[in-house]
Amino acid sequence: MVVHLSAISPTAVVIICVVALIIFGPKKLPEFGRAMGTTLREFKKGTQGLIDETDVAESKKNVIEQTTLQIDQQKNTTETIETKEKEKQ
Repeated sequence: MVVHLSAISPTAVVIICVVALIIFGPKKLPEFGRAMGTTLREFKKGTQGLIDETDVAESKKNVIEQTTLQIDQQKNTTETIETKEKEKQ
């Protein structure tokens, strides 16, 4: 089940905030928010490293594919040149 953020109405957000305030209290709520912010920040840092590694691996793969294509093209051109020279003889 996928829930989009646009599916949550503003009244639902207010109700969730009021329930959180009742459950955690006014003293614990800022600490909870701070902890959530720290957790999200660390998660972003961790995933950013993974994304960077993936980008580097993909770019290396693309370079290798381009190089092999160039080598294949060079082989094909040399083969066609050789066959034309043989036909001339």
